[in-house]
Amino acid sequence: MKFVGRQAELRTLEEWWDEPNPRPALLWGRRRVGKTALLQYFAQGKRAIFHTGGGRTAHRELAELSSRVASTIASPMRDLVARPYQTWDEALDHLGREAADEPLLLILDEFPELITAAPELEGTLRAFLDHSHGHTRLRVIVCGSAVRIMRSIQEYRAPLYGRFDLTMQLHPFRPHEAAAMLPALSPADRALVYGIVGGMPLYLSWWRSELSVERNLARLACHPDAKMIREGDLVLATEAGKGVHLAATLQAIAEGYTKHNEIGDAVRADPSRTLSDLLALRLVERIQPVTENGRGRRKIYRISDNFLAFYLGTLSRVLPEIDRGLGDTVLPVLIESLNDHLGAAWEEAFRDHLRLRAAEIGPDVVAIGPWWQADGQHQINAAVLAGRSRRPVMVGEAKWAKKADGARIVTGLAAKAAHLTGDASELRYAVCAREEITHAPHDTLCVTAADIFALP
Repeated sequence: MKFVGRQAELRTLEEWWDEPNPRPALLWGRRRVGKTALLQYFAQGKRAIFHTGGGRTAHRELAELSSRVASTIASPMRDLVARPYQTWDEALDHLGREAADEPLLLILDEFPELITAAPELEGTLRAFLDHSHGHTRLRVIVCGSAVRIMRSIQEYRAPLYGRFDLTMQLHPFRPHEAAAMLPALSPADRALVYGIVGGMPLYLSWWRSELSVERNLARLACHPDAKMIREGDLVLATEAGKGVHLAATLQAIAEGYTKHNEIGDAVRADPSRTLSDLLALRLVERIQPVTENGRGRRKIYRISDNFLAFYLGTLSRVLPEIDRGLGDTVLPVLIESLNDHLGAAWEEAFRDHLRLRAAEIGPDVVAIGPWWQADGQHQINAAVLAGRSRRPVMVGEAKWAKKADGARIVTGLAAKAAHLTGDASELRYAVCAREEITHAPHDTLCVTAADIFALP
């Protein structure tokens, strides 16, 4: 798979690398988000040892590390084939001496697997860092997919607390970043694919641009061993399977139970801790009217990962039939259901685009998000607030349609905005559709998929 994007992350890693005596970097993120690809790309042209924890015993992990070091460094100090490392202290000490004069990069990928086999590794690494700082040019990157463990490593009282010069959580691609994974598609089709598979680089790579939407969904979702079905099961087993109620909470939200009390009733338990975990994993996001700034009680929850929303919502309804071999006849139903699924993903892509263009909208934009009244009426897809007073300066609406009538939408927005602000005449308006906005009033910001999913 071709490496695309992540330019900001690469710049940050290079800045860390260029520091005179950098302490370790910590990189974490969900499985499939592209951590290993990023680090492999970053390591090109550098003396680098890439070791991935594989659930081995401590002895076998050290033997594997010894083999990787031996293939990278022609060391006169030690024959690692004949005498592999016996302890992590020994390994770090040797690598530190090998990096006395020339930088050496040590990447410890899937670090949670390593500390499961060798719980002393965190303390050993801390001791090495404390006594070797300034005396070696060894650069260490600790990386992992177990988000809870990677966060706990940074907590107060953890052995490595305060020992990282760089911490970086890698997130799925945003819409404008995902576009680079789908260069052969039209912008409108990029929007559709992103709405189905989300921003995970691996999932985006599954989509074959030369095939129709129907053929892609047939091969990816409409037989029992299809990639999307296996991956959905894997996400629930790995990311959401670590908590008692995580998978059930995700399913409840996908089925439309979006308020705290509704979710609690659906899972028959207090969902507060579970929702906190899902928010940390970025599988779920908490939404409230943008004007409330975190203070109000009008909060709802939505699945923020497009792939998981598609899997638990649209696809889960037909999974039993697919498992019974009815994939070919279920496919038309799946296609017909796409528009219902894609609306929410399109609205969020629109809001994300407005955030990218915030400086164009105004010099003091402080928030962009949805807005609705307490009774749920007069919903606005995007309200832009500016200044210390958080005054509304723009409202916008996104339609998952090829073409939208800008004049009609702006008229409707103005009526809704009268409930948001006392002076709707001062607002600017934004209208979004997949391919074309017609009859847009002067000064309306018109946004299409060609804007949101433009190639870099």
